[in-house]
Amino acid sequence: MSEEQITISSLSMDLKRVALAFRNGSDKTAERFREEALKRIEEVKKNKLPVYIQKSILNTKRILFQKNKKDIAEDSLMYSTIFQNYALTSEA
Repeated sequence: MSEEQITISSLSMDLKRVALAFRNGSDKTAERFREEALKRIEEVKKNKLPVYIQKSILNTKRILFQKNKKDIAEDSLMYSTIFQNYALTSEA
């Protein structure tokens, strides 16, 4: 696995944790993982990624700043799956 795939995979896990924490009512935990996800987004070298992943990363950053916890949880889970699939299927 390349360094970029590891970063994307880590972002995927952070987003999944955000979704699960909000779903379970653990707002402090969700906020912590939201901060981690935002850090991971900054670590990603976006210019080396396919366009659909670049757009997904931009959308992810936008959704993490929404006010509605339910929307954050749903969107985080969706993007988590997209990033996980990319990390597992992309060639190193």
